[in-house]
Amino acid sequence: MFTKAIARKPGRSLICGITSAEGLGKPDYEKAVSQHEAYVRALESCGVEVEVLEPSEEFPDSCFVEDVAVLFAEAAVITNPGAPARNAEKELIVETIRKHYQTIERIEEPGTLEGGDIMQDGKTFYIGVSERTNQEGAMQLKSIVEKYGYQARLVPVCEVLHLKTGVTLFPDGFLLAGASFGNDAAFDGSVRHFVPEEEAYAANCLLVNGKAIVPSGFPKTLEVLKNRGYDIIETDMSEFRKIDGGLTCLSLRF
Repeated sequence: MFTKAIARKPGRSLICGITSAEGLGKPDYEKAVSQHEAYVRALESCGVEVEVLEPSEEFPDSCFVEDVAVLFAEAAVITNPGAPARNAEKELIVETIRKHYQTIERIEEPGTLEGGDIMQDGKTFYIGVSERTNQEGAMQLKSIVEKYGYQARLVPVCEVLHLKTGVTLFPDGFLLAGASFGNDAAFDGSVRHFVPEEEAYAANCLLVNGKAIVPSGFPKTLEVLKNRGYDIIETDMSEFRKIDGGLTCLSLRF
């Protein structure tokens, strides 16, 4: 169960965020603010108390707080983001994390790691090795979580930005995934459903206290999830999608 979450308001500099998206245009700031407020309400409806931090205009992508820390019951890990323009964002979150965690670990150079590449399922961490999270950073996190009794599986990430950009593992073993994760042995034993290419963005869902927060506008994926009986909350992510952001990116849950 999650009881708390940390989020950060988007700043006006959001329009300068890093993006690989083609044909979507630049984010509309006012609309992004409205969508972020709706996102926070969605978390609150799941029984989570959300601390909303003020925006940082210096860092256009800083509303994506998930990338700068990895949180689990025993400790917090301050990451070392692989995107040079985002690396200093990690220091923005430290003071807030210290209010909630006594034990704080760090990913150190030459390791790089972003929270979007980390997916926890019970006592197992799936660690994506991507353009943003290198092998060294992945191995550092593996060593950290193993100290606390967890196991870790490294997953190669290609074709998408982060691990969680392309995959969501539900507690019942259902795997919602993009095609690039079709044969990965790390997910052996799961029941896999591959999202259609035109709905690839819908592979990133946020699971909070028995509910699934999903991006609106992807009817085929929504139907699959409804047919499985999940308690679903839809929310519009159009403006954050324009700068490579997904549902999980916008908060740290613990």
